Amino acid sequence: MSAVRLGLLGFGVVGGGVVRVLTRNAHEINRRAGRDMEIVCIVARDLKKARASEWPTEKLTTDADRVLKDPSIEVVVELMGGIEPARSYVLAAIEAGKHVVTANKALIALHGNDIFAAARRRGVVVAFEAAVGGGIPIIKAIREGLAGNRIRALAGIINGTSNYILTQMRENGAEFADALREAQALGYAEADPTFDIDGIDAAHKLTILAAIAFGIPLRFESCHVEGIRNLESADIRYAQELGFRVKHLGIARRTAAGIELRAHPVLIPHKRLIANVDGVMNAVLVEGDAVGSTLFYGPGAGAEPTASAVVADIIDVVRTLTTDPQLRVPHLAFQPDALSEGPLLAMAEVETACYLRAEALDRPGVLADITRILADLGISIEAIQQRPPVGSSARVDVILLIHKIREAQVNQAIERIAALDSIVGPIRRLRVEMFD
Repeated sequence: MSAVRLGLLGFGVVGGGVVRVLTRNAHEINRRAGRDMEIVCIVARDLKKARASEWPTEKLTTDADRVLKDPSIEVVVELMGGIEPARSYVLAAIEAGKHVVTANKALIALHGNDIFAAARRRGVVVAFEAAVGGGIPIIKAIREGLAGNRIRALAGIINGTSNYILTQMRENGAEFADALREAQALGYAEADPTFDIDGIDAAHKLTILAAIAFGIPLRFESCHVEGIRNLESADIRYAQELGFRVKHLGIARRTAAGIELRAHPVLIPHKRLIANVDGVMNAVLVEGDAVGSTLFYGPGAGAEPTASAVVADIIDVVRTLTTDPQLRVPHLAFQPDALSEGPLLAMAEVETACYLRAEALDRPGVLADITRILADLGISIEAIQQRPPVGSSARVDVILLIHKIREAQVNQAIERIAALDSIVGPIRRLRVEMFD
């Protein structure tokens, strides 16, 4: 049987990792797939840089049509990132009857519904394990390994850059800006880190996981997104003193009122396993009705960890080349006609416990004013502290932990507390997840 011919779109860090893994482990990979594989063309943005890789020059090009219009290429591996031209190339490959493997989380989160519909019409596969969690096979685990479960919730540290910054802020007392600069110097953060530190990357990944977990279409626009840009070292320190650690999580939860879909910083009890995932590592907690709670942990990025997931997808695609399209694993776990729009909760309707920090003038009656506002709104206080002033400062930090309550009520409380003449500066709010 002839070798399966592959074409790569993108030859950056991940593309180079995929080529190395396919070459180094060719014998093992071919034994698993039942077919030999051959990379016949690689599309690179920078040919000079690509040629330095010692890959045969005749297989390198800047012309995507050499992959998209070659009828002998059966599988296209998209590793360019971004939306365009990746979206156009993927749709062109599908229209040409080629199977697609991609690591592009933004593309899947924003345009996956259309891409999967096009793939179904042409009877081809779009595989995207590497889009979430790097080397952690979390998509396959939820879509296949946990297929017998009704998934109740999932929560993940799914952005390594944010996790590294928060780890440095906790362990070294660094301020956010300093921790970010260090992450950039080490190559963990991009020159423009917006997608990472503002939570957008995590929200892309959460959108994909939630669709697979709950059988809903991809709905990135409905995800509540907050990043870590405004976190201060004081909040990291106070959280630790209260027995918590601050992590940036993507959370999807099924409730009686609808599905929660939110990515934001969270306080987690320090004894929980997921609270102890540090540095650039990722972890995803999945709760199913049959299996209970499971935790998937591993590297969320990097050339070869991501290549591990990409190559696993290539093997899966090769195994299914001769399979009836109706018998393949559905892209989003559930059969396409069984996907449910289902109500997604607005953030104002979500119920969470919260940590609040207010900077106040050091004078009598401040705590009484704050507690009166909370009582009027039916908000129960778990703990309240007034920190001593630092040096000759006339200001103090007031720290509150409040019990689980609807977000809309917390918003009202924050607005009223901020309006007190004794309060200076904005009210800091972090949600609390106990993971009992």
